[in-house]
Amino acid sequence: MNSKLIALALFLLTAASVVLYPPKQGVGAIRPSPKPTAAPNTTQHARIDVAFVLDTTGSMGGLLQAAKEKIWSIATSMSQAKPTPRIRMGLVAYRDRGDEYVTKVVDLTADLDSMYAQLMDFSAAGGGDTPESVNQALADAVNKMSWSSNNNAYKVVFLVGDAPPHMDYPQDTPYADTLKLATRMGITINAIQCGQAPSTRQTWQHIARTGGGEFFNVDQSGSAVAVATPFDRKLADLSAKLDATRLYYGDAEDKAKQAHKLAATEKLRRESSIPSRARRATFNATASGKNNFLGEGELVDAVSSGRVALSSIAPKDLPESIQALAPAEQAAVVEEKTEQRKNLQRQINETAQKRSDYLRAKIGALGGARDSLDEKLYRTVRKQAGKKDILLEADKPDY
Repeated sequence: MNSKLIALALFLLTAASVVLYPPKQGVGAIRPSPKPTAAPNTTQHARIDVAFVLDTTGSMGGLLQAAKEKIWSIATSMSQAKPTPRIRMGLVAYRDRGDEYVTKVVDLTADLDSMYAQLMDFSAAGGGDTPESVNQALADAVNKMSWSSNNNAYKVVFLVGDAPPHMDYPQDTPYADTLKLATRMGITINAIQCGQAPSTRQTWQHIARTGGGEFFNVDQSGSAVAVATPFDRKLADLSAKLDATRLYYGDAEDKAKQAHKLAATEKLRRESSIPSRARRATFNATASGKNNFLGEGELVDAVSSGRVALSSIAPKDLPESIQALAPAEQAAVVEEKTEQRKNLQRQINETAQKRSDYLRAKIGALGGARDSLDEKLYRTVRKQAGKKDILLEADKPDY
């Protein structure tokens, strides 16, 4: 009897210890039910991945120039989405076999400055025999881009061209096979035809239909809104001053990447148009544009936000411009640039709103822009992103 009582007591003590002191959550341990997680895209940034597949043969000069002018507007339009999206963009430029190149791929990146600097190098040349290497361009867009693995991301390709694909090239992957893969990956394929060629229209419509996307037509110039405003110069100048508030820290590898970004920024400031720089300023002032403006390892934001203590950074990893300063002087520089940045961002937001009001009034007086590339892109993105619970307001594209 005593042995039975002792065994029972030991059992009860063991059970109590398990209840009061649960085991560590190791391999094979029974875990409590997890707390309910937030619905997708409600507490985290939404994700938008956009690849533009651009025909860069000789007939596409007008559209290519429109793309150089409007990429920032497209990004700003997308930045208005709720919840705030993390936007990455990439490019595939294509021509044809026998031209200077068949395809050139710029991978998806949140560093739109570097992407744009490469877009600026694209020019229209080559082609001439009507069919182009559309099959390879689409295959590269789907297979060579670092698409998000997030099922809730809006992943989209805009194929832009004026000629059908060569279907007689050996070892080409037919676009129909690429579209099947894109569907499995959750990538939507839209097709934008430039010009009126019937053979292109038929193929582009089939690509859009099979790829789950939209087909629309624009003229060879791109049909984009091209209205300069009295506020463009001021926005471009404010943007240059805002760029000058950036300081970067990190090891040698980090600084090499940062130098690349700064070189891209300098290139677009030197070579792109004033309206384009104004559009970039507007995008950088948005919550989504912050990723592009700052890049990685930006000291002023890291310190002012409290993410990094200035004293925790090794002297050799600090920006060269402040390495020789005393700690108090370094802190004063960061504080001064923080205040400069706040003031410049406020001015940019105010000026961008004036620019937007001016544009809407001007476009309204001209009868609207319903058939413009800007409006067509916006309506397409709004419809498709909405299926991922990434919501854009109706009729609010940025120009």
